[in-house]
Amino acid sequence: MNHQHQDERARILEAMDRLLAGTATASNGSFTVVALAAEAGVHRMALMKRHADLKNEFYERVRNETRQVPEAEKRLRETVTKLKKTIANQNNDLEKLRQLVTNLTLASAVLTQEQGSSTGSSPTPDNVVPLRPPTT
Repeated sequence: MNHQHQDERARILEAMDRLLAGTATASNGSFTVVALAAEAGVHRMALMKRHADLKNEFYERVRNETRQVPEAEKRLRETVTKLKKTIANQNNDLEKLRQLVTNLTLASAVLTQEQGSSTGSSPTPDNVVPLRPPTT
């Protein structure tokens, strides 16, 4: 590890301690990666890419030390809940549409049956030439 990398890690660890203690100096004090990066004075992507282990450690400490769920996890849980509700609604709509197709198919069959029985044999239009003469 080079010196800059070690320096970043040390600043992130110090920022983590300040955030968890509630003494943030350079951020809004929320328990997010953005606040941690701002507090440490490092770019957010540096924290996400080069120091992913520290990001995970931060979220773990937030869960254990504050008994709170991190903001990102809260948003994900809300999204999952909304998506599950959407899927349930779509499954309900799909079932209704399947029932409608079945009912319409049955109605079409009944109407076709009634039409065929009420007219006897259907008249042949003038522009149709039968391939075989009708058997009598």
